[in-house]
Amino acid sequence: MAILVAVVLGGCDSGDESVPTPGLEARGTVLTTVKPKRQNLSNQISLSGSVTINPVFGIVAPADGELRWLDKKPSTTAAVRPKWVATVWDDNGDPRKVMIPKDSILAGRLMDDRTDVTTGMPIVSARHSGYGIVAEIDSAQAYRVSGAVTDVRAQIKNGPGPFGCTALGTIAALPAGTIPEPPPVTTTPAPGASGAPPEVAAPEGEQADEGGSDGSEATGMRLVCIPPAGVKLINGASVTLQVVTAKASKVLVLPVEAVAGTQGKGKVDIVGANQQRRTVDVVLGLTDGKVVQIRSGLKGDETIAVPGPDLPAAAPGADGGDPNGKGPNG
Repeated sequence: MAILVAVVLGGCDSGDESVPTPGLEARGTVLTTVKPKRQNLSNQISLSGSVTINPVFGIVAPADGELRWLDKKPSTTAAVRPKWVATVWDDNGDPRKVMIPKDSILAGRLMDDRTDVTTGMPIVSARHSGYGIVAEIDSAQAYRVSGAVTDVRAQIKNGPGPFGCTALGTIAALPAGTIPEPPPVTTTPAPGASGAPPEVAAPEGEQADEGGSDGSEATGMRLVCIPPAGVKLINGASVTLQVVTAKASKVLVLPVEAVAGTQGKGKVDIVGANQQRRTVDVVLGLTDGKVVQIRSGLKGDETIAVPGPDLPAAAPGADGGDPNGKGPNG
């Protein structure tokens, strides 16, 4: 009898860990995969904004080069046509005009005269004369809106819309800027006097104040657009904007969950016939928040694991421990 009990007890604890648990796949098995596909894609986001009177917007440098301001008295009335306010002399020595658009006023110079600037750097603030629509942009949305805005549609809450809205300037955060100093006031010479009053020169070694900025902190990023004439606007009314910054046709895409990274470069895991993952680098393009464009790195017939690869772990010893992964206290 004792022998029989021992046999039964021995059969209850075989110690064989290789026996799989019913209902579970082997460790490391890829359960979800996806194939790349081709589709039309647009980078489109939704922003909350409001109707605003005389909104301020930024204008950027058209090229790398040296900024030169035009020596003109700033106007206090809106320009009836695009107005030339500065020139950027590019690296080839060619002049590139900086214009403020029609129906706007020069609001401030963000850079000093003869400053070296780079393409896309905000250098001018302008103020639209009249109603506009302003949407504040948080940092999470900034890179999706940083390209050229190709299309903006607006819907006023419980009001007109949807309608096209013309974007002005850049979304880049603006420093405070300064209003250009007016030229010195000249007086008529007294009877019998000759010549004009003497000019007051700047102290030697200093340049006259031309209204440049001293590098103040940036304001928040914003998108400013102008609705078409005839749309009834009420200051402060809430608006929803649908913004398209780029479009592409028949491009290779993957779900965002399958890709590590969202801007420029990323990584995906290709699943082989033996269920082994192989991480490869890919170049990314547009995204609509659901799928992301794969510019290069894949042929299009691969099987891709979902979710995508994790970020690489820190190198051994990077936390102060030894190369075997032990902490500093062993």
